[in-house]
Amino acid sequence: MPELNVINLSKTYTNGRKTHQVLDDINFAVNHGEFLSIVGPSGCGKTTLLNIIAGFIPTSSGQVIAGDKPVNGPGPDRAFVFQNYALFPWMTVKDNILYPMKMQKVDIQIRETRLNELLTMAHLGGKETLYPHHLSGGMKQRVAVIRALACHPRLLLMDEPLGAVDTQMRHKLQLELEAIFRKDSATVIMVTHDIDEAVFLSDRVIVLSGRGKIAADVPVSLTRPRDRKNTEYIRIVNNLNDILDDIPQPQESELNAE
Repeated sequence: MPELNVINLSKTYTNGRKTHQVLDDINFAVNHGEFLSIVGPSGCGKTTLLNIIAGFIPTSSGQVIAGDKPVNGPGPDRAFVFQNYALFPWMTVKDNILYPMKMQKVDIQIRETRLNELLTMAHLGGKETLYPHHLSGGMKQRVAVIRALACHPRLLLMDEPLGAVDTQMRHKLQLELEAIFRKDSATVIMVTHDIDEAVFLSDRVIVLSGRGKIAADVPVSLTRPRDRKNTEYIRIVNNLNDILDDIPQPQESELNAE
C-alpha cells in the first residue's frame, strides 16, 4: 500500500463572484521511502497542494489518503518542515527535538535514545544546549528536519526547506539531508523552485502546470549520491527545464493562489 494517495484532488477559491481553480484533478501516489519533489511556476498551487496533504486546508473535491486513512486535518503521521525553520527560540536544540516526542507521550528512555540517534545523524552532537539564535542557518535547518523526524512520521512534508540559504550552503545541506533521509528511511514530499535540487534529492519529480494540473511526472533513476556532471543527470535537469519553459505563466491575479 502506498504511503500516500492523492485522488481526483481539486481546489477552488471564491472571492465574491470570482472563482479561481488552483488545483485541477490531481492524481498521484507516493510509496514508502520515496522522495518526491513538486515543482512548477509561481502561483501553480505547489504549496496549496502540500498544505492540503498536511491537512492544513481542505480540498474542494477529491481526497488525500495517508496509509489507509483519509486526511481530514493535521496529524502526527505527517510532519512539516517550513522554509523559516519554525524552531522555538526559547528552547535549546535538545528541547526543540524532544518537544514532539513529549507531545506524543513517548517514554523518557526512548526519547533520549532517539534524541542521541538524531543528533548523531545530523552531526549536531555537542550542540544540544545551544539556542536557535546561536546556530547558523544550515544548523537550524538540520534541527528542524530531525525534529520533524523525531516521532517517525509516515510522511515528511517540506516547503522550500533550503530556500533561505546561499547556493554553496544549499549544496552542502542537500548532501547532509539526503544522508539523514536515507538513514531514517523517510518518505518525503518536497516543494521547491530549484530544478537542480529536485533532481539531486528526488526519486520522482512532479511538474505542475500554471493551471494546477500535472504537466509531467518524471522518474529520476540515478545512483546516489548524485553526480551533477553525469550526462543523464544533466539530461533530466534540461528536460524538466524544457517542460517548465513550455508552461504558460499564470496571470498576475492568480499569483497569490500558491
